[in-house]
Amino acid sequence: MADTILAPDGCYWIGSDHPFDLTEAYVNLRADLELASVPQKAVLHLTADSRYRLWVNGVFTGRGPERSWPASMAIDSRDITHPLRAGRNRLAVQVYCPGYSHFAYVHRAAAGVLGWLELDGRVVLTTDGDWRVSRDASWSSLVRRVSIYGSGVEDRDMARVSDWQEADCSAWARARILQPARGPIWAELRPRVTALPSESVTPLTTPWQTRLGPAVPTSTDPHVDLRAALAASSPGPLPETLAAGQEAIWIFDLGHSQSCLGLADVSALGGETLSVSYAEKQHDGKLVLSDPASYCRMRPTDRFTLRPGRQRVEGFSFRGARYLVFRLQTRATLTPAPLFWLRTQAYPLAERSLPDLSAPFDAIARMCRRTLLSCLLDGIVDGVWREASQWLGDVVPAAFALRAISNDPRPLRLALQMAAEGAEPSGFLPSVLPGDVPAYAVTDYNFSWVELLVAYADHPGAVDAPEVLARHWPALCRMLDHMDRLRDDAGLIRSGAGRRLFLDWSPIDRGEPNLTLNLRLLHALHLATGLARRLHRPDPWSARAAALSQAIRATHATARGWQESPGGKPASQLALAFLLLTGLVQGAEAETLADRVAARSLDPEDGPGPDRLVLASPFMHHYVFQALDRLGRRDAIRQIIALRWGRWALSGQPTTWENWDIGFPDGSACHAFSAHPLGWLHR
Repeated sequence: MADTILAPDGCYWIGSDHPFDLTEAYVNLRADLELASVPQKAVLHLTADSRYRLWVNGVFTGRGPERSWPASMAIDSRDITHPLRAGRNRLAVQVYCPGYSHFAYVHRAAAGVLGWLELDGRVVLTTDGDWRVSRDASWSSLVRRVSIYGSGVEDRDMARVSDWQEADCSAWARARILQPARGPIWAELRPRVTALPSESVTPLTTPWQTRLGPAVPTSTDPHVDLRAALAASSPGPLPETLAAGQEAIWIFDLGHSQSCLGLADVSALGGETLSVSYAEKQHDGKLVLSDPASYCRMRPTDRFTLRPGRQRVEGFSFRGARYLVFRLQTRATLTPAPLFWLRTQAYPLAERSLPDLSAPFDAIARMCRRTLLSCLLDGIVDGVWREASQWLGDVVPAAFALRAISNDPRPLRLALQMAAEGAEPSGFLPSVLPGDVPAYAVTDYNFSWVELLVAYADHPGAVDAPEVLARHWPALCRMLDHMDRLRDDAGLIRSGAGRRLFLDWSPIDRGEPNLTLNLRLLHALHLATGLARRLHRPDPWSARAAALSQAIRATHATARGWQESPGGKPASQLALAFLLLTGLVQGAEAETLADRVAARSLDPEDGPGPDRLVLASPFMHHYVFQALDRLGRRDAIRQIIALRWGRWALSGQPTTWENWDIGFPDGSACHAFSAHPLGWLHR
């Protein structure tokens, strides 16, 4: 368990006065505080399930909390001295609860907020039954999800928006006490691990494209409506005054994918709709708007029904995009005079400058750095557009790359901690942090966690590494003991029903017993043995590794060469890399395999072929590079980076892709796990 925080006496989890304000609910909470004078320092400690926004005296002050498991909620500690004043002060917190779990939040059929305010070290306010509460009626609860990964689309009626942050709230209902600070829903509180992000708002002045077309029929899905409007419109300049029944579209290119919100100031007569959508790539010069019928069910479009007069439109939840799309649908002749802004958030990273590199490595390093910083939020996420999810295995290459530009160990520490906190009783670790996602129970991500432990032990900024490793040692033992129970009669593990062997877009043979999966376990056992020696702990794993090595050889080494599964396809490039990395092959055989591994990556053809190794994905090339590095093939690593990442950088791609080809509808153009060449170039 992580470090814990004890809330002061009289501090409770509070929420809506109605116990079933849970589904797509936005709940406003208020407390007033009289001060004779402004304190020297005011610190507000705050958390919420699931997400909050905070205002102090009408000034937006921040959002949170850090992603957390319900049993161990992160507390944000924020200095709010600046907006305080002598006299009456008003604290306003808006909490959003989708009412279901997704890939950054685990729902437990409760929504609440907990916090306390310290003035010069003295607690003067706690969340309790004296707070006032009201469900925000401007947000519709009848919305679809943005995607399989995320929470709901935002559909807001601006006519129902009030100045609730500073208005008199004495007539509101009293907040309902849900439980004490420690209880059955939220068992513990912990300090936030990563730094509080900063936010900034900048104007958007020059659209990449504007379009005009006839109004399309309105449905319950604003993203489907936007796709229809884009298809029905034509590019060209927009008139100052729009006729009745027209669609005006403004598209802004942000330069690269980033976590963001689109804002607009616009004049309206009332009843018009303005939607804000988020896209990531072009194809043949045209913007790609995701198809909600595709695999990820992406529909990243929020809608606002406007009230009469001038108004500011802004959503609650950050999205991710390279392209922001604003669409205004008129009902009568209108001069909207729109102004647009971009709200972004950034992790305050203490960063080193990139080293001086020759072409094309200079452009590659900048591309990888930009990708990492875009995906560094409350932890390292895969990509901001499609999911903004923290996948356990994918932190390995991303954290490796991050070390090239910073000694900040906190994103890595958070991944280690959340994996241990979310472990099943069997010891099996979660694949998404946090995530209640059985469909994505990935066996080899357990082995990735061992790599993260080693990375933290070796991290120059991890001054608490001995304590962290000791804390996680029981989880390591339970997980590897569980893997031992998955062995079949031949001594090889099988992933089992309902679990994925590994997540990778490449067409690797997934028949079991699987060579790549068992080699991943063998690598983890070797790393765990090294940790045991380093920490002077008992080592049960070297004997297991020796037995597993024999079983792998007996099953997968045939007269025709190594095979992914018995009677199956030849071993993939990734499997051959792990044969080298684990030392299962030595001498001349190892050199021959290294030649084949390097040659496959230096072949510019990505697709499969009858005499071609199955190419590892950009993600898994981190292990290809580890294997080549083990044999001293650093020139080959640089050549592969120059070819495969160089073609992205030299073609103007600002960020690293999810896969070699992202032509499929929801393929991401900004994925942190593909930025690992930055770490290799740094080495």
